[in-house]
Amino acid sequence: MKHLFIINPVCGKGISFERCSDGIVECMKAEGIEDYEIYVTKAPRDGYEYAKAQVEKGDHIRVYACGGDGTLYEVVNACACHENAEVAAFPLGSGNDFIRIFGDKKSLRNVADHVKGTPMKFDVIKCGDEYAINQCSMGIDAEICAKQAYFKKLPLLSGEAAYTAALLFCFIGKMKSRFTITIDDDEPFTSDVLFCVGANSRWYGGGYMAAPKALTYDGLLDFVIVKKDCPRIQLLTLINKYKRGEHLDWDRTIFKRGKKINIKSVKPAAVNVDGETQYVTESTFEIIEKGITFVVPACSDFMERVKNNNV
Repeated sequence: MKHLFIINPVCGKGISFERCSDGIVECMKAEGIEDYEIYVTKAPRDGYEYAKAQVEKGDHIRVYACGGDGTLYEVVNACACHENAEVAAFPLGSGNDFIRIFGDKKSLRNVADHVKGTPMKFDVIKCGDEYAINQCSMGIDAEICAKQAYFKKLPLLSGEAAYTAALLFCFIGKMKSRFTITIDDDEPFTSDVLFCVGANSRWYGGGYMAAPKALTYDGLLDFVIVKKDCPRIQLLTLINKYKRGEHLDWDRTIFKRGKKINIKSVKPAAVNVDGETQYVTESTFEIIEKGITFVVPACSDFMERVKNNNV
């Protein structure tokens, strides 16, 4: 098996790049692995293009996304639905939301834990021609996601702080979207909503638990729809509860599991696919069961929690 390390040199403001590169070389030498490559990305989508070319050769390959959620997005899109490819995530970013299911990201910064990790089949979300391993959404949270990229460039603003700053910025602007939503084969309904999330995993935005019950391997998406039915000032008091995942029992929340959701908007609205945003009038999020092979780090107790149904 070939080991391909895709490194984003500016992720996390570039602080961990040299340490990551040195750690890879030391680990490969210690493990006696000669078939490996380190590729440093030069521009957005460069990691995707390079990884895709390597994956499509058809050989057994493990691609390590060394960066943040954006780097993981590129690697996932290169590897999704390819049986010969495995994905691992070495956290260098300020958010790294998806790998929170494995533990604290600081504990996941040992290269050997990923090299010695256990491959497991995970679901992915298909949205148009893109794949997400974490979450897709439309509404104010997608607008926040677009603004978060700007705030992350500012000094002292990490993934979580940047998301909160973007949330407060968007709070004073447009707060609601009118969507027509169809879940699986149910009757469509139209409502003013704050946001609509289709989740494969639990966290986004640097630690906001949008889908506290989501599982990456159950063949279902968790749909979380929060209606806009109260004043802005009241919503402001609910942000921390939302961050902790305490919003599923709100009267304004619709929570349902399913395979597919279709969202239509009369006006162009932001859609977020694992942090990548664009404006559309219609979008569909659909589960692809066991669509990717993901490496669970050796240091994580995730496999034991799955075995004991305690994830």
